[in-house]
Amino acid sequence: MSLMEQMGVRALQLGIPLRAQIDLTYRCNETCVHCYLDHEDHGEMTAEEIKGVLDQLAASGTFFLNFSGGEIFMRKDLFEILEYARKLQFSVKLKTNAVMIKPAKAKRLAELGVESVQISLYSHKAEVHDEITQLPNSFKRTMEGARLLKAEGIKVTLANVLMKQNADDYKDVQALAAEMDMGYTVDATITPMMDGDRSILSLNMDAQRLEHVFHDHSLLGDQAETLLAAPKGPRPLEEAYKTLPCSAGHTAVYISPYGEVYPCVQFPYLVGNVRKQKFADIWRDSPQLKEVRAIRIAHLEGCSSCVHGSTCTRCPGLAYLEGNMRGPSTQDCEKSFARTGVPSKNLQRQREKAAAAASEAAKKTIPFVWT
Repeated sequence: MSLMEQMGVRALQLGIPLRAQIDLTYRCNETCVHCYLDHEDHGEMTAEEIKGVLDQLAASGTFFLNFSGGEIFMRKDLFEILEYARKLQFSVKLKTNAVMIKPAKAKRLAELGVESVQISLYSHKAEVHDEITQLPNSFKRTMEGARLLKAEGIKVTLANVLMKQNADDYKDVQALAAEMDMGYTVDATITPMMDGDRSILSLNMDAQRLEHVFHDHSLLGDQAETLLAAPKGPRPLEEAYKTLPCSAGHTAVYISPYGEVYPCVQFPYLVGNVRKQKFADIWRDSPQLKEVRAIRIAHLEGCSSCVHGSTCTRCPGLAYLEGNMRGPSTQDCEKSFARTGVPSKNLQRQREKAAAAASEAAKKTIPFVWT
């Protein structure tokens, strides 16, 4: 077991929120077509409020801290917040589009000892990237920012979210990352809006492209044989009663720009607000968090007996946004199918429903009669 795994196990045993993500703002200089956020400012926490939250997280045992947004550099007090976080000895990672990074900012980030910076890059083609971000020249500015960070010795990862517009470009983005000696990560999931709106899911790749991505050995690495193996069936019942669906709410937590506390950024189940309660009280006493923590794999409706039960990467947040955090996530069922070619029971039901609905719609169609 690696040191990181040992830390995770120990944090779970002690009930420590080892990892926290704080979105400093939902404002952004880009308006990406797939973004799940409302970019209006509805009353962000001040720098002093955020510092107070950082004090509380430190006292609760948090070590890994991820600052994200929106675009974090939209906040003029960003470096004040970062300096305070590093003073508290958090391991700090940042997520940004890098458009606003200039030499002085890159140098200051390096001086602060930021662990790493993840930069959103959607294509190696400027026109495709800019079409997705809806910000002219964003590709050029993002690349300039990435190079400035790299030149200062900061670890940079290019994060590539895939959708219809850029589904065929990921190999070139991967090659670009390798050429620039940067990390690369790919995400084939489009997340529904935090308010529940699912219309942006229409941007998801088609099944054929999804299958191609999930069978690309350059992305799977040493895990290819395991990930692409035929499903082994559900977990043994005894193991299923002990296994957690996810670390969200157990050793990980998310805090919004307005102080709202959720198990994860992709799990918008409100469990408290640090503007109204101390973080420690929320983490220890929230009825909603207790509900999340009580769930085990064995309790998941339709999942505990699924053929993919022992290998599925089901996200409880996506399941929650589909209507039931104890149920399956169709998006994750589609990923399992893309990997193995074996549909889950849930996916089969979804297809049967879609076929029945199409059949009913066809029956109601009024034919044209030419005379």
